[in-house]
Amino acid sequence: MESKVIWRPQPKQAEFMARTEYEVLYGGAAGGGKSDALICEALRQVNIPCYRAIIFRDTVPQLEGLISRSQEIYSQAFPKAKYNDNKKVWLFPSGAKIFFGYMQRENDKYNYHGKAYDFIGFDEVTHFTYTQYMFLLSRNRPMGQGTRVYVRATANPDGKGLGWVKQRFITPAPPKTPIKDEYTVYKPDGSTMTMARNRIFIPSSVFDNQELLKNDPNYLATLASLPEAERNALLYGSWDSFSGQVFTEWKNDPAHYDDRRWTHVINPFKIPGHWRIYQGFDFGYAKPSASVYFAVDEKGKLYQIGEYYFCTETANTGTQEDPVTQAHHLRQYEEEHELLKGKTIHRIADPAIFDESRGESVARMMERSPNFLYFEKGDHKRLPGKMQYHYRFAFDDEGDCMYQIFNTCKGTIRTLPNLVYSTTHFEDIDTEQEDHLYDAIRYVLMEHPLTPTIRRDTSNDKLVEQLDIKNKDTTPVYKPQQQIMYIKE
Repeated sequence: MESKVIWRPQPKQAEFMARTEYEVLYGGAAGGGKSDALICEALRQVNIPCYRAIIFRDTVPQLEGLISRSQEIYSQAFPKAKYNDNKKVWLFPSGAKIFFGYMQRENDKYNYHGKAYDFIGFDEVTHFTYTQYMFLLSRNRPMGQGTRVYVRATANPDGKGLGWVKQRFITPAPPKTPIKDEYTVYKPDGSTMTMARNRIFIPSSVFDNQELLKNDPNYLATLASLPEAERNALLYGSWDSFSGQVFTEWKNDPAHYDDRRWTHVINPFKIPGHWRIYQGFDFGYAKPSASVYFAVDEKGKLYQIGEYYFCTETANTGTQEDPVTQAHHLRQYEEEHELLKGKTIHRIADPAIFDESRGESVARMMERSPNFLYFEKGDHKRLPGKMQYHYRFAFDDEGDCMYQIFNTCKGTIRTLPNLVYSTTHFEDIDTEQEDHLYDAIRYVLMEHPLTPTIRRDTSNDKLVEQLDIKNKDTTPVYKPQQQIMYIKE
């Protein structure tokens, strides 16, 4: 008698499951059958006794949905397989195991220290941090002979990890285009060898899931009825507009770089000599230090003309340089930057660098270094600082705003639009993100605060809100393709 088909991949799921790259991201929009594809992909090697797999969600309640779906599929496809709810693991007749795990907090990744898995899956990988993801990649190694070692992830364009996921899978290449990284390994005998890893993004949407649309024809209407940001992300798979985004007013339109209207990113231009120059600085060691430079025009508009970001090629990882070394790099950058060369710079920094409770402060070390960088304490109020962004990003009727960024400030352009709100401090950003440039900029914005005021528009006899500029009067100082799986009984 012919076996009953328990689950069959739809065309886009099959495309995802056929990829041979080491890392594959599947998804983008909602409703593409991502979780099913991940759960079934984990079954590919359960006939090998030593095989170990794990599938992650960020919280236990979200994990329960995956486990429930696995019980529907696994128990039918492998009637002799047993699920242990306490350990959250499936044991298959061969001895193979599929675990389910979570990492709600950053340090939860250390719960998997010393473990090893042939297959690692992340459902909604944008809900994890970059360091969690990379730590688990270090756990991805063979548990015995005959297994294939690889990583698979699914995602919608939302969550605290959107920025690094976008940088790793979306920005480097068009969809369905392999991205290849090469690494040099130094062997004990002094010789070297080149190793390569590749990854790819396979997009999907609700239109690729005909089973869902057949079972729930109204789901499409549900997605279409969402607010604009959520609709763009979940229906159309946009990685530039997403739920929880802090700066929804962000515009980056190259077509407007030269006329400087209706965009926050512009082409560099030569600034007048009398404009004041400000630096904002946020110190980090294991995490990146961030330095940003602004020119202020006659009406108080801020132009971000430069940045120096102490970040490695690994997102949100600092260069681990001491304050004196950082001061040297900053001074060298300023001497070589055409718009900063020979300028008087008013320097503002995170008040934390003045802390002397554990010895000499960072500020003091940078001040007495051969490069003599003298900072003043910035205003660290978080919510007023965030609101200054909103006030300055707002466009007037002519498409002008009070804060624009030179397109050479790559780190700022990458990180600012990807910031999301905290789930515990609802009006503030999530500080687990790459927020160092954000903080450095915030100190300069608070040095030149804009205050919303109410005036009466007599032409319409109505109250309208406008921004009044209240600048501080501060004198500047010098400071092989695999077979697609059909699961049957």
